[in-house]
Amino acid sequence: MVPNVTSTPSAVRAFRPARLGTLVVIAWSGEHPDDERDMPFLLAYALGDGEDGPEGAEAAARQLLDDVGLPVGTEFVDAAESVGLPVTLLVEAGQAVLTMPHLTAQCTVPPEWLAAVGDRGHVYFIFATRPWPEAVPGVPVSEEGLRGFVGDEAVLSTAAHCLLPVRQLRG
Repeated sequence: MVPNVTSTPSAVRAFRPARLGTLVVIAWSGEHPDDERDMPFLLAYALGDGEDGPEGAEAAARQLLDDVGLPVGTEFVDAAESVGLPVTLLVEAGQAVLTMPHLTAQCTVPPEWLAAVGDRGHVYFIFATRPWPEAVPGVPVSEEGLRGFVGDEAVLSTAAHCLLPVRQLRG
């Protein structure tokens, strides 16, 4: 007699922030080629210092993005048109605060970025799955270094891209 065997889907792995390691957020603005107005950008990336090293940080970033519904690749999501996307950006007192399930990160933003946010009401958010260990908190990132990382096709094609509306506290 053959026993009756049923298969069950493998258990969903719970996201562990320790695998991601240090998450860094950088804000900058630049002229958008379509309309020649400044576009505010926000980049999130891991340093690769998580418990499983750079490979673990990349896998954790991909898992997080998949869990929240942000596809990895060159297409982008317009969060204003996406129902239930659990990613928010609050801008207040010169700080940008990014909130996603399992994490909150913030950074100080430059005045020109704030002006671009005021003009557009949203930011172009990039969440890189590839770690950037050279860009550590407290050490300024050069324009050339930022351009090299963000302009790298291998980084862009493995990142999530999202137009993210900006929320502000109301007084």
